[in-house]
Parts: sequence; C-alpha cells; structure tokens
Amino acid sequence: MKKIIFPVALFLIALATYLVSCNQGATAKKENTVETNDRKWWKEAVVYQLYPRSFKDSDGDGIGDLKGIISKLDYIKSLGVDAIWLNPIYSSPNDDNGYDISDYRNIMKDFGTMADFDALLKGMHDRGIKLVMDLVVNHSSDEHEWFKQSRSSRTSPYRDYYHWWNKERGTPAPRYSLFDVNHDAWKYDSVTNAYYLHYFSRKQPDLNWENPRLRNEVYAIMKFWLDKGIDGFRMDAFQFVAKDTTFPVFPAGYEKDFIKYYAMVPPIHDYIKEMNREVFSKYDVMSVAEGAGNSFEDAHNLVDADRKELNMAYAFDAVDLAKPEGYSVVKLKEIFTKWDSAFAEKGWLSIYLANHDQARLVSRFGNDSAAYRELSSKMLSTFIMTMRGTPYYYYGDELGMTNINFTAIEDYKDMSLLNEYQHQKKIGGDIKKFMANAQFGSRDNGRTPFQWDTTVNAGFSTGNPWIKVNPNYTTINAAAEEKDPNSCLNYFRKLTSLRKENLALVYGKYNVLDKNNPDVYAYTRELDGKKILVVLNFKSRNAIANTGIDISKAKMLLNNYSTKSSNVQLRPYEAVIYELN
Repeated sequence: MKKIIFPVALFLIALATYLVSCNQGATAKKENTVETNDRKWWKEAVVYQLYPRSFKDSDGDGIGDLKGIISKLDYIKSLGVDAIWLNPIYSSPNDDNGYDISDYRNIMKDFGTMADFDALLKGMHDRGIKLVMDLVVNHSSDEHEWFKQSRSSRTSPYRDYYHWWNKERGTPAPRYSLFDVNHDAWKYDSVTNAYYLHYFSRKQPDLNWENPRLRNEVYAIMKFWLDKGIDGFRMDAFQFVAKDTTFPVFPAGYEKDFIKYYAMVPPIHDYIKEMNREVFSKYDVMSVAEGAGNSFEDAHNLVDADRKELNMAYAFDAVDLAKPEGYSVVKLKEIFTKWDSAFAEKGWLSIYLANHDQARLVSRFGNDSAAYRELSSKMLSTFIMTMRGTPYYYYGDELGMTNINFTAIEDYKDMSLLNEYQHQKKIGGDIKKFMANAQFGSRDNGRTPFQWDTTVNAGFSTGNPWIKVNPNYTTINAAAEEKDPNSCLNYFRKLTSLRKENLALVYGKYNVLDKNNPDVYAYTRELDGKKILVVLNFKSRNAIANTGIDISKAKMLLNNYSTKSSNVQLRPYEAVIYELN
C-alpha cells in the first residue's frame, strides 16, 4: 500500500499544477478574447449612412426618395454593410433638410408614403440589412402641432413643451444659435409677448425635456417606429437636450466654446436612463447619441453598459481636425488613440471621418487630385474599417466621390451656410475667405447626388436635381467602378469582407506604433492570439514606417496598390494590412 502513495502524491501535485496553469491560461485568454455575452450585432456591424434626398430619385422630381432606395438595395447589400443609418424622412417643411420635423409619425411627401417605408424596411430585412433612423428630439419644427399650440397661449397645455421666456421678465441671458443669421438663440414671438429658445434655426424651437409629458411623447414616438421593426436610433444633437432652465448668464466669449456650456447638462443622464427603462430595454436595438460631451467621463457615462444608458458615443474631435491648410497626422493619431484607451475596458465607440454635416472624405482627409484620389480614398477606407469601434461609412465615399467646389453662393442649398453668409456680409466679414472655406468644408459638398453612371444627372434623376450633380460623374461613377477590379468600390467590398473574416479587426486590442511619425499611421489589432498590423501613409510622398516589427515573413491581407508592397518603404497614400501570426 505504501508503495503507491508516492506516485499518487506526484499525480495529485501534477494535476493541481496543470489545473492552475489551465486557469492562468484561461485568465490570460480572457483578457484578450471576446466572451460570447460581449458580442453584439451593433459592434460587428458596418453602418452605411444614406442621405435619402441625394441617393436615388424614382419619379423624376429631382429629389431622392424611398422607392429609389428600394431599387438600389441589392447594390447596398453588395457592399457588405450590415445596417443603414437613414437621415430624417419624417414630415417636414424642410428648413434644415428634414431635421425640422412637423410630424414624427409620417413620411415627408418628397420621399413617398408610409407604404413605401414599410416596403423599404421589408426589403432591407429580407437582405439581412438593419435600419437605424435619426431621432431628432432636441428640437422640432415650428410647424409641428405641439409648437403651434405652445405659441398660441401662455396657458396652453403645450406651453411647457418648449422653452419660453416672457418679455416682462426682461431680456433673457444670451444664448448662441448655430444656424441663426444673428447667432441669437432667442426669438421674440409677438403672439404671447415672449421669446422661445432655438439652438439651431428659428424654425427649430428646442423641446423642453424637463417636462415629463414631453419625454413620454418622445418615448411613444420611439416605440411607434421600433414596433414597426426598425433596429435602432441615431440621436441627433442629443447632448444638448438638457438645459439649465434658469438660463444663467454665461461668461463673455462663451460662444467660442459653447459645447462646454451646452453639452451634457446634469439632468441628461436621468433622462437617458428613463429612456432606456421605457424604451431601449424592451428591444434588441442600437442607440448612439450625436456628441459625447466635454470629457471622456461624459462619454463613458453615456455608454458604460452598467449604467444602462446608450450603446455608443459619436464624438467630433477627429472630423473637426481637417482644415483647408491641412491637418496633423500626429494629432489625428493622438485623438483616436486617446479615445481608444479611454474605452479599452468599457463602452464602445463610433469610427467615422465623414457624414452629412461634413464635406467629402477624400477631399478633406485625403487628396482628391487625379493622381491620388483613388489611392487616398482607399487608404482612408482602410483606416475606418480597421479601427476598434463601429465604422460609419457615408454614401458615395465607396466611390471616392469628391467635393463639388461651388464658387457661387447661389449654388449652395444649406440653410446654415446661407445664413452665415448673410451674417458675414452684415458684420463686414471677409467674404472671399468665407467662400474659400465653404468650398472646402461646406456640408453641401457631401450632399450632392450619388453618381450611378454616365447618363443624364449621373443616373440619379431624370428631372432637375435639387442640388447640382458633381461634373466629374462622367469618370467617377458606380457603373465604371463595378467593371474595374481595382476601383475604390471593389476595394471597399474587400475591406468589409476582411473585417467580417477577422474579429480581431472588430474587438482586437489596439496599439499605436511609431506615434510621432508625421506621415504614417501604424497600429496593431490583436485578439485570441491573432495579430494584425495596419500601416497607412497619409501623405503624397514616400514614407518609412518604423514599427519595430519584422514583416518579411508576414502575410499581406490587403494592399491598396495593384503592385506588390515594399517591406521597407511606403508609397504615396499606401495602405497595407498584414497578418503577423
């Protein structure tokens, strides 16, 4: 009996050692893996933002519509995207292209009918594409029935749906308006001898979220669309919904940094938690707020899952970087790296460089010259599709569509720009400089019709388009790019496919390399023992990436040049993705 005690003891010690090592291995793996309950469809989705007015016109009135979108759903499916973020299609007098809503439960006549919407939603779901709609509830249209009632009498039951300041109290403390011709957010209304608040245009009065009746109205609207089967909301200007309704005086010059005073006013988290309880908790949907406040703490509080508020943040730091004189690649790296580090453990980010409020991606962050448009467009797409977070990709950028570069004020349609033009004339501003800045940065640049083919109006409409078509549609269009295996379009399809095949590009740990390099953005993504290296040259000259990684034996997954990449030197706007193990 004694002869077998020693072997048994050895066996037990060995077993214990093995179990400990397994546990340590599991712990180590857990630190850099994706647990099943952490996987969410909205984390793995590629979101395609679609501006309905400019995508496809089905009836020849020059305005894109729902039937037009339906006719192109197979194209959208072919991109490999998973969800469409659809800019507002609700009933609207169209002061701000649909962001001034007069009826939240109906469709703008320009776009079609509710039956068209139902057909669109079914067509998307049949193809495995989800629909995320804009929720615009910081303000409504002044033609909404709520506001009509609110302004009719001081005793109206709808009076407190908006922010009013009775004139006998004196002049309210100044508030900055982004879109008003005078930048004055208080508009006097003679009907009840009072001022109403509008952070945006005069026709977009701000809703009063302090009023629980108003909040319940909003939740009912949300449920109306969610019960139809939509898959989430992108919440417009939502960081502004809460206000200090005592309207204290702000320091002189506050308007130069108005976000500091307007964004994430303390009651907002109570409102969002209530919204989560009443709405989001009852559906498997995606929620993202435009704006993330003034700090990482603000953003974290929005998206920390334990707080039960929203799914992800949508910050502006990076898109605000691009200027006519250029931008710093080092600064771009700093911004994205800081945001990633702040959300490495908890929360989730949106990754984007273009949307309906920006000019075209390749014109702002790349190089839209004939020599480098395609290369820099592909490089920027590579960046967006390989960072940690949910990528948002704006319609037409998959073709490398460029700024239209209007030179005449008459060509612009954007109300905010036209009002600012009048404001600059009024104060004796530098109109030449204003027009140069508009040519580079106007959001109308990003709203020109989608360039489908070389037929009249780029195949967008048989009628007169609501805004001019970019003349370069004869060479930059979807039909031509479909035929070219090396086109921006087909490169984008390769990127979406690569992202789906490699969860490391979704959930993998991000680590920036060679961070002070003024030309190159390089980083690794690592998950479950798989390591991917992304190297991007943001400049029109050759560059060296000092990554400290030997890539001589690495597997190249994708390159935006048609010829083999050098192991040492990057060509202008070159983008290369390697698998290291």
